[in-house]
Amino acid sequence: MNCRSHSGRRSHAALPDLAERLRSRSRKVTGPRQAILQILRNHSHPMSVKEIHTALPGADCNLATIYRCIHMLQGMGMVKRFDFGDNVARFELLAEGDDGHHHHLICTDCAGVIELEDCDMRELESLIASRNGFQRVTHMLEFFGVCPECQQQRPTVRELK
Repeated sequence: MNCRSHSGRRSHAALPDLAERLRSRSRKVTGPRQAILQILRNHSHPMSVKEIHTALPGADCNLATIYRCIHMLQGMGMVKRFDFGDNVARFELLAEGDDGHHHHLICTDCAGVIELEDCDMRELESLIASRNGFQRVTHMLEFFGVCPECQQQRPTVRELK
């Protein structure tokens, strides 16, 4: 589990700007909220609540506080939840006005995550919607495979013989 790659394409607002987003929605800027926002700001890949807890300096708050904070931030549109099919919710900080729509490529060996910038599914969404009489169709799509680093660590068929 040594590959933890990500594209880093997202740039996030400074911590004071994030705090102002909280204040503008009548939310207090508490120490735990600031710490959680800072951790999410410093990681360009989605993080689980346990990963956030582990990354907190000196474990500034307990898991229940993190869950409550993440739930509040999600409701405010400041974080987006992702599910990579392993029953672990992961969260990523959203820039102001960003709907968070993007896809990921996840290594099945080391759980490394790469953000994919392109989404060519809009035309398919429209086709599916029109064929079935739906409106406001959206999608969630993640890709899974083995990253180059993990491929190098796997024994080849010849090495196994």
